[in-house]
Amino acid sequence: MGNCLGRNRDEDDFDSKVNFTGGNVHIVDSIESWDEKISEAKKEGKVIIVNFSASWCGPCRMIIPFYAELSLKYPQLVFLTVDVDELPDLSSSMDVHATPTFFFLQDGNHKDKLVGANKPELEKKILALAESSHCSK
Repeated sequence: MGNCLGRNRDEDDFDSKVNFTGGNVHIVDSIESWDEKISEAKKEGKVIIVNFSASWCGPCRMIIPFYAELSLKYPQLVFLTVDVDELPDLSSSMDVHATPTFFFLQDGNHKDKLVGANKPELEKKILALAESSHCSK
């Protein structure tokens, strides 16, 4: 499935601000926001799915509506999105080398990772986490 390894310099920047949210997806636009969301989820015992995306990335744009749909389907999970260009230090510290990259965190720890806009695999991983978090309640 598709993923972007670097910015395509030939693309127009007129639409570089793509809204990566929808449904129940929260934008993380600062380190403080990241820390707050991670802390809240840990406190509530919720699993977090993080979408590291870029506005210029075609596969990222393609997966946005599906990711938003999943956030509504699995409200017991926390869905976040991070624009790699807005928070390069966070993206780097998370070892993001391609977009989209999805991280699955539980208790603040990395549980799993998916690189690329692979809808069936993303849904499979989210379903497994939703079922495991439901059983642990």
